[in-house]
Order: sequence, then C-alpha cells, then structure tokens
Amino acid sequence: MHEYKPSAGGGSVMIWGMFSWHDLGPLIHVEQCLNSTTCLSIVADQVHPTMLMAYPNGDGFFQQDNAPCLGARIVQEWFQEHEGDFTLLRWPPQSPDLNPIEHLWDEVKRAIRQLVPQPSNLTELDSAVHQAWCQIPRITFQHLVESMPRRIAAVLKAKGGPTKY
Repeated sequence: MHEYKPSAGGGSVMIWGMFSWHDLGPLIHVEQCLNSTTCLSIVADQVHPTMLMAYPNGDGFFQQDNAPCLGARIVQEWFQEHEGDFTLLRWPPQSPDLNPIEHLWDEVKRAIRQLVPQPSNLTELDSAVHQAWCQIPRITFQHLVESMPRRIAAVLKAKGGPTKY
C-alpha cells in the first residue's frame, strides 16, 4: 500500500496494489483507516479473487510487506483457512524490505512528478496514480519478480545488512 498527496495539499490517496510476473493487478482505493478489519476485507474481497483467477491451481504466492494489519489474528486466521488457494510468504518481523512493489510505487511517483500541471486535488491525483500504474511496462515488473532470488541471496550474504536492493 502507498499514500500519495496532491500538490495543493489537502488530504491524500491511499492505494493498495499487487502484481505478478504475468500482469499488474488492480489498484484498490483505501478510503478508511487501514486496520485489521479493513485489511481483511481487502484480502478477502479483492486479493483472493484476483489470486484465484491468476493462479487457479493454487500455485501463486502472496508476498506481504509486514504491515501490522496483515499480522492481525483475524487476518492470519483467514490466511490459514485459505492456505490451499495460494502460498503466503512469511517474513520475519524487522526483516529487510524486499518487496519489489516498492519499485513500482517509485515508478508511479516518478510519472506523477513529471506531470504538468501537477494533480491539484484528490480526484486528479487518484486518476494520475491509476494512469501511471497502467503505463508500467510489463518488462519492469517481470524483471522485479525475476530479481527475487538475487535479492534474497544478497540479504543472506550481507547477513541481513544493507544491500544494493
């Protein structure tokens, strides 16, 4: 999830995104505070159907980002109930942030910074985020997925310390 603010100030847009090697997933506009109930709703109502459609054989992986809401008991219980639908990659607390979606959020931010004029309200900003997301080239997210073994190897070699990733 990522938060964006318009150039004129006055609020922000919170977006939940997902992607795989095959495609970019939908962007989900988060309108309320992200707590365990909201998180469970997003995972059950948005992420789960997308995973079932993209990976009907249950061979997909959900890489979380250690957001506190994902660790909530009700969310973890939901993941356990649906463990045959996809694999939840578990990340230890305070682990290095290896989630490649951060690179996609950077792509979106760069695209928005280049807009003239800048989005000046939340509606324009939301539209700009969605447009920037849809314009991310397939090769970009495919390279990110393919980089995961190298990312993990680099973290292990650095014993959890800083890496180029």
